[in-house]
Amino acid sequence: MLEKLRQLDNRYTELQTRMENGEIYADPAAYTKCVREMKELEPIAAAYREYAKCCTAMEDAAELMADPEFKELAQEEYTSAKQRKAELEENLKILLLPKDPNDEKNIIMEIRGGVGGEESSLFAYDLFRMYSMYAEKRGWKLDVVNVNETELGGIKEISFVIEGTGAYSRLKFEAGGHRVQRVPETESGGRIHTSAATVAVLPEAEELEFNINPNDLKIDTYRSSGAGGQHVNKTESAIRITHLPTGVVVECQDERSQYKNKDRAMSILRSKLYEAEQAKQNAAIAAERKNQVGSGDRSERVRTYNFPQNRVTDHRLTGDVRNFNIANIINGDLDPLIDALVTASQAEKLRSQADEA
Repeated sequence: MLEKLRQLDNRYTELQTRMENGEIYADPAAYTKCVREMKELEPIAAAYREYAKCCTAMEDAAELMADPEFKELAQEEYTSAKQRKAELEENLKILLLPKDPNDEKNIIMEIRGGVGGEESSLFAYDLFRMYSMYAEKRGWKLDVVNVNETELGGIKEISFVIEGTGAYSRLKFEAGGHRVQRVPETESGGRIHTSAATVAVLPEAEELEFNINPNDLKIDTYRSSGAGGQHVNKTESAIRITHLPTGVVVECQDERSQYKNKDRAMSILRSKLYEAEQAKQNAAIAAERKNQVGSGDRSERVRTYNFPQNRVTDHRLTGDVRNFNIANIINGDLDPLIDALVTASQAEKLRSQADEA
């Protein structure tokens, strides 16, 4: 591990030198690549350099302990440096774990009401509201692409894009089946009902990553439905794109411009096909979606929202850390839950590395 860390630190120094000499600014592509690589290496280089300082401090303190006059002070310095060194070792192990190449990407999220009738649609709306509030707290931009609403204010299905640094790294854990237990507003007898919704999370694929043959597409235009005033019923601005080889269908009716709807629909289609291709080429995607710390199957129940007991339970976590306050979670305070899932994912990766070693 130390040899690998030295190599990465040397690489970071090399990139710093390239940035300082100024020549790289003449090549925008090289400059962008250099900045991106430096950003990835910076936390590793900083932790490694602090680790090296701790090692030196321990050596110096060990020498001083031979002098009775400085022994007590040197012992304190040695113990402190040793403790910090151990903390840095664990941090460096995590920093060296393979990075998900999609982590910094924008995402496309889809929520669909499942079993439970109208109550599942109302729960789907609650989930959308939760993610909207979380995106706002993180300073991310959210755009609805397509929505199918119910008369009582629920959502049968909704697709939306979240744009922001690290969006996929935080929200990829949301993919799966979400279950709610509560007394519906429409329930006069006070009985607790159980209903469900499913959440899909896709990294937004760039055009260069996945090309689509135009001949494989069937593109239809139609009039938008739902809220939107007179404009909705007058122009055929909504777009439906069918990818003929796979049967994947994407609809977009949020924008007033047909061209904007088409661009957004193509972006979503590209992301769906890109993810399917990745899954086909790499069977380990299931283990990576175990990042969703159970199985990669989106149909698996990942979380239960129990209103009578005022708690949210994430079934991929264990012990006391698996339960969270429902009011905080449903109002978009997802960071404590997501942090726990990130930690569990990192621990699983470290265990896998140890087993392979």
